[in-house]
Amino acid sequence: MTSYPRAELEAMVERWLQANRDAEASGDWRSLADCFTEDATYGWNFGPKEHFMAVGRDEIRDIALGQEMGGLSGWQYPYEEMIIDETKGHVVGFWRQVADATREDGSSYEVPGIGGSWFVYGGDRQWAFQRDWFDYGNAASLFLEMMGDGTLSDGMQARMDRSLKPGQLPGHYPIRDVPVGLWDRPS
Repeated sequence: MTSYPRAELEAMVERWLQANRDAEASGDWRSLADCFTEDATYGWNFGPKEHFMAVGRDEIRDIALGQEMGGLSGWQYPYEEMIIDETKGHVVGFWRQVADATREDGSSYEVPGIGGSWFVYGGDRQWAFQRDWFDYGNAASLFLEMMGDGTLSDGMQARMDRSLKPGQLPGHYPIRDVPVGLWDRPS
């Protein structure tokens, strides 16, 4: 286990938060890959049968932030809290998922509940590991509501259509076949 100076981790968190704000503003999440080590891993669970895992900065850029975040242009993921453990070099962030579309009553479409990310710092202002969690059922329900209301963006509709086609999407694995264990992290 490697410890890091608190100020270094705080600087990394601020770098990450700014990179997220910049990605939200541009509508392109791929630039976030610059915040990861060359051999970093980034994954999340899709329920009892499937995981997503990107291995290495290129897969993080192209698949996790390109393919998986494709269609979410205009969405915001405001971080509500960041918790830093400088002894372990771990950070936990809690975020929300807010669409750019609004309902007839003016309220934002937002995935109910809170999501989060667990990061392991790799030094040199880069993450070596990120695992996300979110309520997949609540996210799917919101997307269906938006489809029914006619407010789902063309990009998000294309993303959903791509996900429903037969065959495995890059980075999607049956739960027992993930190339890197969901909990495997650098020591």
